Amino acid sequence: MDAEIFYVLVGAVVVAAVARWRGWPAPLLVTIVALAASFLPFVPDVEIDGHLLLNLVLPPLLYSAALDVSFVGFKRSLPQIRRLGIWLVLLTALAVGFVAWWIMPSLTLPGALLLGAIVAPPDAVSAAAIGRKLGLPRRIMTVLSGESLINDATSLTLYRVFAAILAGATVSVWGGVVQFLLAVAVGVAIGLVFGILLHQLRMRINDAVVIGTFGLLAPFGAYAIAEHLLGSGVLAVVAMGLYVGYNSPRTDYTTRQQEKPLWLSADLLLESFVFAYIGLQFPRVLRDLGSESVEQILVLSGIVLLVVLVVRPLYIYPTSAWANFQDRRRLERWDRGVQNGEFEKRHERSRRWGQFTADELRTHIVREQMAGLQLTWKDSAVISWAGMRGVVTLAIALAAADLATLDEEASHAIVVVAFVVTVGTLLLQGLTLPMLIRRLGIEGDVDHDDDQRALAAVREKSREAGKAFLAEKRVEWQAKYGEVDLGVFDAFTKRMTRVEKDTDEAQQVEDAVARPSFDDLAALSRGWLQVRRDILLAERDAGNLDEELMRELMTAMDAEELALDTRGATRQQGRA
Repeated sequence: MDAEIFYVLVGAVVVAAVARWRGWPAPLLVTIVALAASFLPFVPDVEIDGHLLLNLVLPPLLYSAALDVSFVGFKRSLPQIRRLGIWLVLLTALAVGFVAWWIMPSLTLPGALLLGAIVAPPDAVSAAAIGRKLGLPRRIMTVLSGESLINDATSLTLYRVFAAILAGATVSVWGGVVQFLLAVAVGVAIGLVFGILLHQLRMRINDAVVIGTFGLLAPFGAYAIAEHLLGSGVLAVVAMGLYVGYNSPRTDYTTRQQEKPLWLSADLLLESFVFAYIGLQFPRVLRDLGSESVEQILVLSGIVLLVVLVVRPLYIYPTSAWANFQDRRRLERWDRGVQNGEFEKRHERSRRWGQFTADELRTHIVREQMAGLQLTWKDSAVISWAGMRGVVTLAIALAAADLATLDEEASHAIVVVAFVVTVGTLLLQGLTLPMLIRRLGIEGDVDHDDDQRALAAVREKSREAGKAFLAEKRVEWQAKYGEVDLGVFDAFTKRMTRVEKDTDEAQQVEDAVARPSFDDLAALSRGWLQVRRDILLAERDAGNLDEELMRELMTAMDAEELALDTRGATRQQGRA
């Protein structure tokens, strides 16, 4: 079995590498190739326990995804994310449950609702891969990524509730709500504790290898402890990832440079294995059906797949339209309040808003609460069709098959339906989503103008802060060296202006005078880099700079500091 899993891993990674080379969605190609390979007689069956798959694969994938999500964007899009990640999952579970119970009464209503909870949460791995490749706007990517981070928690909580009902426990609606709120509170609390501890380690330990190792272990610890305390392991990992990712720019640049490729490799390995496993297992699941109820279960699988596909757009379009209507009404009420003088009465003593005029506060509210949140019908079309199922649906279905309260027929039905929905959505929606995006003409260029305006403002502030920093250092150098030619500051100022005006590049000061040492010049360069990083963080925290754009600029600065350290190390070796 160990050798078989290794062969699956190697084959899946090879196929994923080919997909990345050709620019194709790797999850889809891996699934298709594995599905085709499963019919070959010499390909063995690979069986893995669902609980093991859930506990070993889900935490690192969720943590890695949370690290890359913009916390500012996540917070702004939280109303939409909450609608999709909680209420849509609940609606899908109920719709699938009642339809499944009607078609196959032997499942019983709790068993049918259990099936609904299993197939309800989409997996955004494929959608995110396609979206990045085709350049979807950030507002859509943020909603899809945010939904995938919290919908698993909703699904797993529903699974626990319906599994308890199947076992004979009496669970009321309020009891289920309390269990969900407890899972949220405990999960988020555990995740924040782990996030704070990991961030403090990242700030205090200057060893990227050690920090990377702790980062690999932390998601498993947060997930396991939260689940043990009846919390949501999913939300624990998500909260930890969001906290660490948000504060990552404050850590040493070597940690960021080593962490990124580490998690990219882990994602490639785990995602390739999961989607290969989905494809390899599908024929075996069908063979295990037998002949007594195979027709009924296949009919059930097809109808559940149809329900899953239809419920999503039927929910997204009216709720998005209603949310946009409510936003417009709130803004109209605000404008009337400003005209009637209510703004001064309401906010004149507010420490939070006292720094703003009425017009400035209106702009602030539009940016913070509405900008990027209102989705067009084209945006809703993409989000509606990006409902591919994946690892969570597969893992929970395999875990449910081991429940003692389900008979053999019900267990087979749940597993088969879960596999049909997973493979069906991956192939149907995954293969057609790129065409839909192109036909609708949705491109990421809509963010270009805003990015350019934000960059211009950041560069202007960086220039001013850089000049102030150099003026301060000039005084320090004059006190340190006395009467000396400080033309290096003029050269440094010219380079600073050129870099901020054009593009970031490796910082090298060639016009140095003989008196100041290389260490002095290196300290000057690092100080300027820190000034620019502080500006980026301040603009990000104020909501003036998109977090993804900030990370791109931060990566360029990390490259500058790496070039500076490399040059210093080369000089040291030359002296030795």
